[in-house]
Amino acid sequence: MEPLIDRARAFPQRAGDTGRELTGLAAGQTPQALFITCSDSRVVPALITSADPGDLFELRTAGNIVPEYRADGSSGETATIEYAVEVLGVRDIVVCGHSHCGAVGAVVRGEDLSVVPAVRAWLRHADQAVLRADAADLFDPTVAGPVQRHVLTQLDRLRGYPGIARRLSEGRIRLRGWFYEIHTGLVLEHRADSGLFLPL
Repeated sequence: MEPLIDRARAFPQRAGDTGRELTGLAAGQTPQALFITCSDSRVVPALITSADPGDLFELRTAGNIVPEYRADGSSGETATIEYAVEVLGVRDIVVCGHSHCGAVGAVVRGEDLSVVPAVRAWLRHADQAVLRADAADLFDPTVAGPVQRHVLTQLDRLRGYPGIARRLSEGRIRLRGWFYEIHTGLVLEHRADSGLFLPL
């Protein structure tokens, strides 16, 4: 933790040395995108995209799960999505899954999660049918196939959010499915025309 504290202390100086202007951020935010990804510490959206402060409105959840929209319920995830769309007016929403995902892997392999009951309950939000493994999935440590199918399911869930559905019909928002390879740094995007995840 000490190296992180040292870097936090030095951040104002580093920002100045790189010409990063922070004072303007106090006036408000106009992020380019809502970036939904996993809580995994190896996935760093600003590092992957070279984003500056204010560029990304981030939502990080275990397994980059987007809960289904419920008008009568509330959650931090739903509130974050709603705020990004209705208040900040983001034009793009990225759902970024990643290789070697522990959350998706646990569902695919049917791991015993009894020691982490809150995690087990959260992962019930994942579509079990989508993550049903075939033999290849069980022996693939990257769980690339299940993660990519899972990303597409989260995009479908986002389409069920009223504000997103309205903006999609008006052409005012785009949904993007990404897959980040931890071991290579490669970012793939889902292409609707081919149905494949291909390099950006």
